[in-house]
Amino acid sequence: VDMVLAFLPFEKAFYDEYDVPCRFIGHTMADSIPLEGADKQAAIAQLKLDPKQRYVAILPGSRAGEVGLLSASFLETAILLKQRFSDLQFVVPMVNEQRKAQFLAIKQEVAPELEVIVLDGHAREAMAVADAVLLASGTAALETMLMKRAMVVGYRVKPLTYKIMLRLMKAPFVSLPNLLAKKEIVAERLQDDCQPEILADEMAKLLETDNAELMAHFTELHEQIRCGADKQAADAVLELINNNNAPALEQVTKNV
Repeated sequence: VDMVLAFLPFEKAFYDEYDVPCRFIGHTMADSIPLEGADKQAAIAQLKLDPKQRYVAILPGSRAGEVGLLSASFLETAILLKQRFSDLQFVVPMVNEQRKAQFLAIKQEVAPELEVIVLDGHAREAMAVADAVLLASGTAALETMLMKRAMVVGYRVKPLTYKIMLRLMKAPFVSLPNLLAKKEIVAERLQDDCQPEILADEMAKLLETDNAELMAHFTELHEQIRCGADKQAADAVLELINNNNAPALEQVTKNV
């Protein structure tokens, strides 16, 4: 490998440890989302929602396994939250028709009376309208951070997979905001802790405060990875090409 382009600082740190040429270029998503975060009212208008309502976004993942393992817990969490906060409405963006059908089947079993707004896509708009987000770990956590929305990460895998993960995983956290911050600024509730009562308590904390300190953390992390990634990548590639061509050009010059 001549050069690795890293989106995130801890990726560069990993490659540096093994003397692999690496350049941190920042993340394109951080460039595309304004530092001040999402425009809530614009998203509410786009989704044709009631601007007087308070919203929680629920994102149980994009893969069948994630939706299957997380949807029930997330829906039961929503029921508990609705009991505490009667003005809440829930929006659930689904990546495609298959995952939507899977989610709705689980909802019919677990929470048939719970009112939810299921969206075809529009994950970013769902985050934007939300006062808090309950989501699976993944890129969505980074996007939620950049949108400046408070969140709780819940994740569960099959027991055998979890045992293998515990043996192999060296990182102290699973969500990108915490990995970037090098401490837990976002609640991660995994496996046996990914229970409705626990998730609801964590979400309630976010819904009862303005989360100013958390938003300051998010803004600081956003600035760290907002580096003009496209230009940085192009510059790195051009530099590599020029450096590789330099010996040949020098030889041509000598021959002339």
